[in-house]
Amino acid sequence: MSGENENGSPAADQPPTAPAASEHLNIKVTDNNNEIFFKIKRSTKLEKLMGAFCERQGKSMQSVRFLFDGQRVQPTDTPDTLEMQDGDTLEVHQEQVGGFASL
Repeated sequence: MSGENENGSPAADQPPTAPAASEHLNIKVTDNNNEIFFKIKRSTKLEKLMGAFCERQGKSMQSVRFLFDGQRVQPTDTPDTLEMQDGDTLEVHQEQVGGFASL
């Protein structure tokens, strides 16, 4: 090998061992009023993070939706399936109920 790793950057930029943070990500969850940071494994279902956020905020999982890059996040998604990076943000929005205004 010519001193470069698989993605073409010089091998000297790589630490001698795999970084410990590679298995975990720090994810920010915000509802525009509150920000909570979670450290989770790349393979952990986001259902755990979503449940923890709702519990801390006193909200039910059915009353909110979670978005990442404008796409709705499913409880079975993981940071790996969504290709999340360290420091990414999940947005929390109130679920819209009904479609008619009462007169």
